[in-house]
Amino acid sequence: MECFHTRFSTWTPFGNKSLNRQLFQERVALISHWFDLWTNKQRQEFLFTIFLRCTKSQLRFVQDWFSERTQVAKVDFSTVLPRFISLYIFSFLNPKDLCAAAQVSWPWKFLTEQDCLWMPKCIRFGWFLPYTPTDHEYGAWKHHYIACVSSLDWLIPREATAIYGTLNEPKAEDEELQERQREKGLRKIIWEKILLRKKELFKVRPPWVSGTRCSGSLKSKCQPRLSQALRDRVGLQEALEKQLVLASLEALPKRSNVSGSHSYPLLLKKAWHGVHKYDDSSSYASQPHFLLISSRIPAFEMVVDSIKAGIISVVYEHGGLTLESLLYLIEKALDGQRVQSMGIFSDGDSQEINLLQGYKIGIKNLLRPEVRDFWEKLGSYVAPEEEGGHVDLFVPLGASEAGMEVLSQLSQLTGTFFTAPTGIATGSYQHILSEWLGRPWERAPCSIYFSDSKLQTWASLTDFLEDTLKSVRKQLSPLFKELQKNVSARIIGQFTFDNMSMANILNNQEITQTLADGLMELSKDNSERNVLEDNPQDTKSSLSKNDPDLEMLVKLERKLQVDSAEKRSRVVRELLQSERKYVRMLEIVRDVYVTPLKAALSSNRAILSAANLHIMFSDIVQVLSLNRQFLDNLRDRLQEWGPAHCVGEIFLKFGSQLNTYTNFFNNYPVVLRTMEKCREMIPAFRAFLKRHDKTIVTKMLSLPELLLYPSRRFEEYINLLYALRLHTPAEHVDRGHLTTAIDQLKKYKSHIDQMKQNISMKDQLSEIQRIVCGCPTLSEENRYLIRVQDVAQLHCCDEAISFSLRLYEHTRDLRLFLFNDALLVSSRGTSHTPFERTSKATYQFIASVALHRLLVEDIPDSKYIKNAFILHGPKREWICATEAEDDKFLWLSVLQSAIKRSMEK
Repeated sequence: MECFHTRFSTWTPFGNKSLNRQLFQERVALISHWFDLWTNKQRQEFLFTIFLRCTKSQLRFVQDWFSERTQVAKVDFSTVLPRFISLYIFSFLNPKDLCAAAQVSWPWKFLTEQDCLWMPKCIRFGWFLPYTPTDHEYGAWKHHYIACVSSLDWLIPREATAIYGTLNEPKAEDEELQERQREKGLRKIIWEKILLRKKELFKVRPPWVSGTRCSGSLKSKCQPRLSQALRDRVGLQEALEKQLVLASLEALPKRSNVSGSHSYPLLLKKAWHGVHKYDDSSSYASQPHFLLISSRIPAFEMVVDSIKAGIISVVYEHGGLTLESLLYLIEKALDGQRVQSMGIFSDGDSQEINLLQGYKIGIKNLLRPEVRDFWEKLGSYVAPEEEGGHVDLFVPLGASEAGMEVLSQLSQLTGTFFTAPTGIATGSYQHILSEWLGRPWERAPCSIYFSDSKLQTWASLTDFLEDTLKSVRKQLSPLFKELQKNVSARIIGQFTFDNMSMANILNNQEITQTLADGLMELSKDNSERNVLEDNPQDTKSSLSKNDPDLEMLVKLERKLQVDSAEKRSRVVRELLQSERKYVRMLEIVRDVYVTPLKAALSSNRAILSAANLHIMFSDIVQVLSLNRQFLDNLRDRLQEWGPAHCVGEIFLKFGSQLNTYTNFFNNYPVVLRTMEKCREMIPAFRAFLKRHDKTIVTKMLSLPELLLYPSRRFEEYINLLYALRLHTPAEHVDRGHLTTAIDQLKKYKSHIDQMKQNISMKDQLSEIQRIVCGCPTLSEENRYLIRVQDVAQLHCCDEAISFSLRLYEHTRDLRLFLFNDALLVSSRGTSHTPFERTSKATYQFIASVALHRLLVEDIPDSKYIKNAFILHGPKREWICATEAEDDKFLWLSVLQSAIKRSMEK
């Protein structure tokens, strides 16, 4: 009866197991009947609902049931994955495993014999194909690898020397072994002394010095002094280490045999004259022109693109070179030729040539042995003055007495005529377009080397083009990293000129220049005619009665006085004209930007807050007020200008108020950061800048570009004052004031340059610390980057044999960052980003070694290795090799110089 009442009930009798089982089977049968009647979609929804209610253990039960009854198909990954992924997987196998994998199946054989797998393995050992495989040739690099391995000749050192000879100087085996043992013994003594010093320092350390911050103040007062014996040991250890480092530098091969094969010929001045003494082809007309361009020149790519065809040019890095390495680059480019003229386009002022980082050539260091040797050899590459040879320095040395002395001494050292611009013309590198000292040749130096129209375009927009080209270099340099620097610079310069649409502008400039030349000639004729009319006849008659030599001297003296007064007047007029232009540019900032923003703030439609307005424009407005007053004083003085008038006291008054500029330069980084932040966060300010930047009113310049003018103006002031003092007689009243004003402005300009240099070095170190993963803190006082070099790290398979027979294996790529006090070693990798054409380099920090503890050892070239050297640190060593022979010489030269300088400190 109970069973009858509970048959079709929803109640489940948990207490009665038999009834529970019977009722469960009935419900399963009912659900199965419904499941058979449902459609496929309904069945899927039902299963989905059931699986959602299952626990993990129940789902695992379902999975096990399927794995037992349904076999999962096992497929070959090489037939399913894309081919480049399969090749990437096979690239991790060594040659033996690749040959074994080729026997698995036909797809594996096809993949494991691809050239992209075997070519790196051959190149790692220096095995290159003697021909280029055709498109349909299959497995060429694998067959080449097998052929090279099967033909390896394993010889003992004596047999190898008898068959192939030796690249080193002949040495007995005992001598070489003794030398290596002596070096190892010396290194072992140094490390033992260092360990002893650490132990003794630990023993005498007081217990309260625990390494905390507060212990630093107690250390100097409470720590007992070391014993005299210990200090003697420490001094001995430091002396031994210094001696070992200097010995390693002296052991490096010199310029003539850096690779063991005299690859760098050293052509002395006598050798040059000997080469050309009997050479009839080296005539005046056939000798080429040579141009040397520094990478420190702003927008130097556009200068390279302005070079005329047929001019031999070399672009060199301002940092990371020595005078010896620069001379090597010049010799390589000339290839034994003598040139008619040589131009040096580098940074500098009216007293010094900023030729290289750490080498400012001036009157103080011109006679140093290395500097003097450099200029003497450089002068030997140029034709003598009798044949019309000359060296053109694109630095305004002709604008000061110290610069004239530099030119005179260079001419005496080399026997070659040196010339430079007078620097009277102001503006961004406008001095190269001004008058040049002594031009016995027909054309001006700029016309010899450059296209005038392109050079004038570059000179007028130098600083602004540099900001543009920074982003262009960043985008295009990865594509041109395999090209030479002068080739890539010409491509980037041509690209910039094309995007500026300069074709029509240059044509108009040529027409304008022709008209200007015609007007200059007419003005010269009129001035000569007026001078002839003004000469009184009685003077001629009185002088004719005297001695003709005395008459000649009087005429010469009068002409010099007239020329000096006229040139002094020209300099003052140029000063007034350039100051008027400078004040006009500052007024553009006030009228176009400051006034509208303040008007919007006062009308309750503020674009910027009062605080941001004060941060960005308060200093530049004060600078404008100061220079307007300075301009008024100059204008009043020039209204009644005469040879006896002075401008030195005006500059002294101006120099006493330079604290306004100090505030501007100190706050300049804050101004730029505030401007960028407001541009990103305030749409109204972004729209305001878009309306006003680079318009006709702003001379096609943006607001940051307009704010660059004050930093350029001080260099113009100094050049003009030097030129003014040069043409001011010694007895003139204004000469003392000019000297004081020059010293005052030079001191302030050095402060500005030092501040710029510190900011640039800080940004450079921050960028290196950002890109090198795991890099320690690099920001230290007086630290700066000298050179960056990419090398390959090698591993020697057997160090017991001699250098000429050692085999090396390429393990990874390195990038070396050379600072003035340390060497940073990092590994170099490559990462690829989807949808980008160029790859991105990645760097991982490995080690940092102080330069005074770094040993450098050269590895002579052999049939197995080229361009290699060893860097020994206190704990590790790196066997490195450069890609080109030039890179090795330049790197070792700079590294040797940096180590010597660090040990002199």
